[in-house]
Amino acid sequence: MTLVAHGLGATPGEARIPASGLPGTRVVVTLPSHGAAPDAPPGYWDYGTIAADLATVEAPHAVGVSLGAGALVRLMSLEPDRFSRVALLLPAVLDEPRAAFTLQQLSDLTVGPPIYVAERREALRRLEAAAAQLPGQVAVSDASLLGAVSTEVLVIGAVGDPLHPESVAKATAAAFPYGELWLIDSPSPMITHRNDIRHRLVSFFGG
Repeated sequence: MTLVAHGLGATPGEARIPASGLPGTRVVVTLPSHGAAPDAPPGYWDYGTIAADLATVEAPHAVGVSLGAGALVRLMSLEPDRFSRVALLLPAVLDEPRAAFTLQQLSDLTVGPPIYVAERREALRRLEAAAAQLPGQVAVSDASLLGAVSTEVLVIGAVGDPLHPESVAKATAAAFPYGELWLIDSPSPMITHRNDIRHRLVSFFGG
């Protein structure tokens, strides 16, 4: 079984992309204010709160994208032996606060068919509270805590993505004893390298 945690503003279809082709059962979570889920309660947008939600799913494998990656890092810092394999795609923050961002920035970075772009922009309209609360937060207060994690961790980063700096991907991979880094030379690898990412994830989780 593989837990899949999406990024901020992901549409239902986008949330399922990392699950495509993975072996076994895949549990794709839907965070509040996304898809058909109810709006998030006040104060929800905290990596600890999201990590606690993800912890309700018992699975040996996990994939996290952006916000989901940060929540998984928090969860692993609290439960170092929880997973056997984890893939972290486009991590946005580790132990240094991320810079402020706007929903317009997320919208401007959206590429793809017009229908997809429209769906993504519509999804972002429900996330004003997230954009206000997440800047200034960290996934983990002390990256050295991740030294106790025995999990095999694959970190996939982007080159040229202002909201997911490659420096964060490098630092995240280096923080885990069994971390592996794959930097993709694209600011939007989930679009431009979707097939390559799928094949890499299938290989990684297939052992």
